[in-house]
Amino acid sequence: MLLWTGLGNPETGMSRNRHNVGFMAVDRIADRHGFAPWRKRFRGEVAEGMIGRHKVLLLKPMTYMNLSGESVQQAAAFYKLPAEAITAFHDELDLEPGRIRVKRGGGAAGHNGLRSMDRMLGTKEYWRVRLGIGHPGSRERVTGHVLGDFSRTDREWLDPMLDALADEAVLLADGKPELFMTRMAAQAGE
Repeated sequence: MLLWTGLGNPETGMSRNRHNVGFMAVDRIADRHGFAPWRKRFRGEVAEGMIGRHKVLLLKPMTYMNLSGESVQQAAAFYKLPAEAITAFHDELDLEPGRIRVKRGGGAAGHNGLRSMDRMLGTKEYWRVRLGIGHPGSRERVTGHVLGDFSRTDREWLDPMLDALADEAVLLADGKPELFMTRMAAQAGE
């Protein structure tokens, strides 16, 4: 089994925030691959389904971003999953809007959701799907940027990115992150 967690904040008013693009990603995957309905479990919401030949548990922690690791750790412990079976989908300031990069391990780079996961899992060796939201240009504007809603013009790249991510998710499940990134880059016109 694979555990794929989207990082975000649970309040309805935050659902269109850039910081919630991880939730948006797992929602799109669940819709595209016909997952079971979302239900409450592990201090979050979970949906189960198949991607290719892999059973995947999607998780949206309802603990707020700063405590995401508590929810992820509960699910990972229940299923006795190693770090390499866990993937976090999260917003990334240091990538241009619409760009996606996948890596295993690394630092939190100031991302409180990743910092919480590192702490609660006791390792940094899980997978990360970094979803580019762009940087606002100055450090003082970062909080307002990540907690701000995507604009109408952002939807021009956001929806195609989420659709492509859901379409190509089988490559992630199959353990082919390089091919996944190549396909995503081609769809983004890189």
